[in-house]
Amino acid sequence: MKLAIMQPYFFPYIGYFQLMAAADVFIVYDNIQYTKKGWINRNRFLLNGRDAIFTLPLSKASDFLDVRGRTLAESYSRADLLNKLQGAYRRAPYFDAVFPLLKTIVNDPANNLFDYIFQSLEKLKDYFGLGCQLRISSSVDIDHALRGQDKVIELCHAVNASTYVNPPGGRDLYASPDFLQQGLELRFLQPGKIEYPQAGKPFVPWLSIIDIMMFNDIDEIKRLITTEYELN
Repeated sequence: MKLAIMQPYFFPYIGYFQLMAAADVFIVYDNIQYTKKGWINRNRFLLNGRDAIFTLPLSKASDFLDVRGRTLAESYSRADLLNKLQGAYRRAPYFDAVFPLLKTIVNDPANNLFDYIFQSLEKLKDYFGLGCQLRISSSVDIDHALRGQDKVIELCHAVNASTYVNPPGGRDLYASPDFLQQGLELRFLQPGKIEYPQAGKPFVPWLSIIDIMMFNDIDEIKRLITTEYELN
């Protein structure tokens, strides 16, 4: 049984969903510290042929709070975000098919940052027809004071995983011999080179999944998610 674990990201890039496709269980961290410079509450989209950033504004809070302790700012306008996405993609070939789902996700009433992102991941997983089980890290019975590789190994044991699948950036964080000593296989997912007809030239890679949804039909999206990667 394969396990993948990731931070919660809002409309993440396709590699996030490829990890879901490669896993039987996909755990989303809620009890890790929020980082300002990460991609938890922001991502890139295509605007006039170039990449631009959209962001979920957050209420002011301690820098030491976990993700589940952060809330969306009162100033966050769901309508403004939808207008921004509509303005960027209204001429995209699959805008009419995709925008109703984006409205459902963005208009969710959750105010907690983790809850808001988690519902978006659930809806996108279902839309792409991915069969993995989504779990929230704090709901798994382990010692949550553990950190790094030790915590990952304990999560693997807790859900009876035999293989841990991680993005390629984890090669500097995790050691295969340590996993093997615990009866676990460590594998890394390498996304393939993905290009598709886009509204601008040159092609802008690794944008939010929104971009792929706007320029590809659902069958092609499923193919890209489930086949355009390698497990090493």
